[in-house]
Amino acid sequence: MKIIKNSLIGLLLLLLVAALLMRLFAPAAIERELNKVSPHEPWPISAEAKRLHQDILIGDWHSDSTLWARDLNQWADRGHMDVPRLQAGNVAMQMFTSVTKSPSGQNYDRNETEASDTITLLAIIQGWPIRTWNSLAERALYQAERLQAVAEENPEAIRLVRSQLDLQEVLQQRANGQQQVAALLGTEGSHALDGKIENVERLYKAGFRMMGLHHFFDNKLGGSLHGTSAAGLSEFGRQAVQEMERLSIIVDLAHSSEAVVRDVLALASRPVVVSHTGLHGHCPGPRNISDELMQEIAQQGGLIAIGYWDGAVCEITPSNIVKAMRYGIELLGVEHIALGSDYDGSTEVQFDTSELAVLTDEMLKADFTEDEIRAVMGENMKHFLLANLPAQD
Repeated sequence: MKIIKNSLIGLLLLLLVAALLMRLFAPAAIERELNKVSPHEPWPISAEAKRLHQDILIGDWHSDSTLWARDLNQWADRGHMDVPRLQAGNVAMQMFTSVTKSPSGQNYDRNETEASDTITLLAIIQGWPIRTWNSLAERALYQAERLQAVAEENPEAIRLVRSQLDLQEVLQQRANGQQQVAALLGTEGSHALDGKIENVERLYKAGFRMMGLHHFFDNKLGGSLHGTSAAGLSEFGRQAVQEMERLSIIVDLAHSSEAVVRDVLALASRPVVVSHTGLHGHCPGPRNISDELMQEIAQQGGLIAIGYWDGAVCEITPSNIVKAMRYGIELLGVEHIALGSDYDGSTEVQFDTSELAVLTDEMLKADFTEDEIRAVMGENMKHFLLANLPAQD
C-alpha cells in the first residue's frame, strides 16, 4: 500500500512539473512558430525617409498582440509588436484586436462552425482565468484588462483611448514631444458577443470601440468569408450592427462574407472599416473581397486597411505592400487607404512595427507624394477616429 501511495505521489509530482514546464516554455514556443519575422538584414532607409517618417502621424488598424503571453511594456525577442517597438516605429495610434475563436490552420476557403477552436487550448496553456475557457466574451474582456494594465503601468508611453477627447489629448501630448501611443480596443469577430445582444454594451463599457462581425467561422450574426453558409446578416446581426451604431462602435467588415458586407452597407448610417485586408485586383484569393464591394465601402466613407501578410498582398516584401497601397489609391482614392498590419495574428511578415520606416522609404521610391504618404500612414485613420469615436467617454 505504501509503495502504491508513493507511486501516486511521484506521478502527481511528475504531472505538476510537466504542467509548470508547459506553462513556462510552451507559450513562447507557440508564438515563435506562429508570429514570424522573416530573417533579413537591416532595411536600408534613406535620410529623406528617416526624416519624413519621424515627422508623420502613423496608425495601424489591426494587431492581435493581447492574445499572447508576454509583457507588452517590454521589447520582446518574438512576435511583431509591443510598446517599445511601437515607439521605435513612431506609431501614434494602434488598434488592439481581441481574438476569441480561431480554427487550426486558419483555412481561408472553408471552416465548419463547430470545428475545433485553438484559442481554448491557448488560453489554458497561457494560464488565463478559468472564466475565459468557456466564454468568448470573457476572453475579449480579459484581453481588455491586460491592455488596461499595460497602460496603467506605463502611462507616459501608452494610453487606452475611448473617445475623440482622449485621442485629441494623446495627439497634443505627441505635439508637445511626448511619445505616447493611443491604444484602442477592437474585437476580431463578434463571436465575442456569445450570441447575446447585451454583450455589445458590456464590451463597450470595457473600452471596445471597434467590432469585427466575423472571423474564420459563421456565427449568429451571419456568414463568414471563410465559413460554409455564405449567408448575409441574420436578424440578430442586424440588431447587433444597429446597437454598435447606437454606441458609436466602429463596424469592421474584415472576414465577413460578401453578402454580409452588402447587407451592412444597406443598413449602416455610419462608415465602416475593413481593418486588415488586401485588394482582390492586386492579390486575387479567398481572403480578399471583390474590388466592386471595396468601392461601395469607400463610397460610403469607409477605410480599407492594407495588411502585410501573404493572404492579403500575396508577396510580403515592403515594395509589394506599397504596390497594394498604390493599387488601392487608384481604385478607391487616397483618403480611403490605411495600414492594417495583422501583426501578431499568426502571420509571417518581413518587418516588425519598429521597422515601419521601410514603408515610408518604399513609398518615396515609388514616387508617392508626401501628402499621400501622410494620408495612408496615419492621417486617414486619425480623421476617421475623430469623426466616429464617441465625443467623450
